Amino acid sequence: MNYGYFARRCVVLAIPIVVVASAMAQSKSSGYACKEAHPEKLCTASNTCGSASEPCTVDVKRTANSASSTPSIPGAKSGSLFCVKLGTQVIWKSSEKNTGFVIDVGPIAAFDPEGAIIGGSAKDVTVVAKTPGCYRYSAGACKSGAIYGMCQTTYGELIITSH
Repeated sequence: MNYGYFARRCVVLAIPIVVVASAMAQSKSSGYACKEAHPEKLCTASNTCGSASEPCTVDVKRTANSASSTPSIPGAKSGSLFCVKLGTQVIWKSSEKNTGFVIDVGPIAAFDPEGAIIGGSAKDVTVVAKTPGCYRYSAGACKSGAIYGMCQTTYGELIITSH
C-alpha cells in the first residue's frame, strides 16, 4: 500500500474542512449586537444616525440578488448596525424607482407610530424613535414588474439610546 499517496490525499481533503470550520467559528464569535450585555456601548459618533434637529434616513432597495437597507451615515453598508437617539425622526425610503418595502422591527414598539413600516419609492415613511433598546429588524423590498424573485429580504440591527 502506498501510504505517501494516502497521506497527501488526506491533507488535500482536510484543508477545506479547516477553512470552513474557521469561518464558522468567526461568524459565531461576531454574533449580533443585540445579544451583547450592554449593546448601547457599541454606539459611537461614527455609527449614530441623525440627531434631535436632523432626521436619520434609511434607504431600502431591491438589489440584484437580495435587498439592502443603508442608513445615511458616511461609509455605512447595508444591514450595518446603526444607532439613533430617543426622539429622533427616522425616514424609511427607497431611492430605487418602482420599489416597495416593509420594515418589521418586532413585537416591541420601537417607533411611533407602532407597527410595520410600509412604504416605497413613491412614499417615504417617517417614524420617531420611541423606546430605548436594541432591535433586529427585517427589511423586505419588492420591485414592481419583476417576474422572477420579485421580493427579497435583508436584516439589520438598530439601537435606540436614551442619551
